[in-house]
Amino acid sequence: MKKYKLKINGNSYHVHIKDVEGNNVSLEVNGSLYEVEMESEVKKVKTPKLVRSQMKETQKPTADSLKTSESTRKVAAPLPGVILKVQVKDGDVVKVGDILMVMEAMKMENNILAESSGTITSIKVKEGESVLQGDILMEIE
Repeated sequence: MKKYKLKINGNSYHVHIKDVEGNNVSLEVNGSLYEVEMESEVKKVKTPKLVRSQMKETQKPTADSLKTSESTRKVAAPLPGVILKVQVKDGDVVKVGDILMVMEAMKMENNILAESSGTITSIKVKEGESVLQGDILMEIE
């Protein structure tokens, strides 16, 4: 377990603690084995545990959950990140594949593209805002 070099009254001792059970210790001093009983039990150091509060489980958005009506589509964040640039505004007409915004996620810039054509009806985020996966970024009608 542990080895120590001790000097007591000018004499050197090499102590090797072999085992500790409760208040009984098995040790070797200068090659001789000893079983020693201590007055009080040695308390083991406890490793702290990280305790986190339970988080609500979020579901990934599905095509059905992103529809608010027949013609309105929601654009959801694919990853947690920070919105760097919003490249459209309310009322802009977009087509499939247009860049709607740029988001930083995992130290990379990701373009958020339009998955359907239409008119931007509502932008739910601002530049510099942090978002979680599945958060609604904007609506296209």
